[in-house]
Amino acid sequence: MPTELSVNDRNYPVPPVCAIAICLDGCEPAYLDAAIDAGLMPTLKRIRQQGTDRLANSVIPSFTNPNNMSIATGRPPAVHGICGNFLYDPDTGEEVMMNDPKFLRAPTIFSTFYNNGQRVAIVTAKDKLRALLADGLSFDDDRAICFSSERADQTTQSVHGIDNASAWLGTPVPEVYSAELSEFVFAAGVKLLKEFKPDIMYLTTTDYIQHKHAPGDPVANAFYANFDRYLAELDATGAAIVITADHGMKPKHHADGSPQVVYVQDLLDDWLGKGKARLILPITDPYVVHHGALGSFGTAYLPADTDENDVIARLLAIDGIDVVLNKSQACSRYDLPADRIGDIIIITGENMTVGTSEDRHDLAALDVPLRSHGGLHEQRVPFIVNRPMSSLPAAPELRNFDVLNVACRAATQLI
Repeated sequence: MPTELSVNDRNYPVPPVCAIAICLDGCEPAYLDAAIDAGLMPTLKRIRQQGTDRLANSVIPSFTNPNNMSIATGRPPAVHGICGNFLYDPDTGEEVMMNDPKFLRAPTIFSTFYNNGQRVAIVTAKDKLRALLADGLSFDDDRAICFSSERADQTTQSVHGIDNASAWLGTPVPEVYSAELSEFVFAAGVKLLKEFKPDIMYLTTTDYIQHKHAPGDPVANAFYANFDRYLAELDATGAAIVITADHGMKPKHHADGSPQVVYVQDLLDDWLGKGKARLILPITDPYVVHHGALGSFGTAYLPADTDENDVIARLLAIDGIDVVLNKSQACSRYDLPADRIGDIIIITGENMTVGTSEDRHDLAALDVPLRSHGGLHEQRVPFIVNRPMSSLPAAPELRNFDVLNVACRAATQLI
């Protein structure tokens, strides 16, 4: 067998011990700082001191699906094709979830390792990612496991590599809007490492807590303290572990707690005519209770006769909108697939979000001030290795999708 595998034009050493990548969804670096300062994360504090502590950049838009698939493939959205949680097909007028492997344009690192004979384990909190992460894996030879916490009681050997993962773990399926959904991921990872003994493992969580609670909040601190206990168990096995995030999280609300939103569809309707343009918010997925489909990135499809530069200038003149680019500029700057974004992209500031029309957002479930992501201010994420790697660069050269490459190299001490 080769000692290195090529995946999407990058080389990955075959690790002699398990290489683990952990994606803490929505983990703004300040969450870790606050929990460590409170004395609640002794394991991570030690790893930061004795291992490698960096910050990395996520991909833009700083949403879950694009970043998880960049981590899974080691490449940006221009290569793997997943540039949001869903896309708009202008030919059909339909908005389609991008959770089907048919939308994936590059092989995953997991499938390449699996095809080389390695054992692969993947646990995701929400099921929306599972099929994408499992692309290219086969579950008929006991070398691959991939399931979600959300549907752990529905797993089968033929589809997920394990029958009833909930019963196997001895834990009921948690509520989807809960900290326990992520804690299930950690507990499953510990048990898989001890029993299944994978060569490469990926654990990815949900950002429900981060949408609801600021860094240092007691509930957030309790979540990270719990993660630290599982991290101690993983670290004790001698595995190479790299911790990162798919994106950060920022407050997006006024002083009175109401959301800060620029309703761009309403603006386009006023300027171009009702329904002539179409604004798409790629943050939208089946789980919008905690963010109301409000994030800091949007893309708009404009009528063919539109003066694009005029629209861009008008949008940039609005307080809270930081970046507006045409398709060519956006693809060049952020490595996006041109056929899956609109004619322009809009990115709002640290405390602002992009909305469609005001009457289309159901914000009744926002029982706490809005926290969200998607823009440049949520791009900087932790990147922590449980081994010293002095030559590892920092952001912006270091990307969160380097995590599996670095985990494999940490396992072989090639850096």
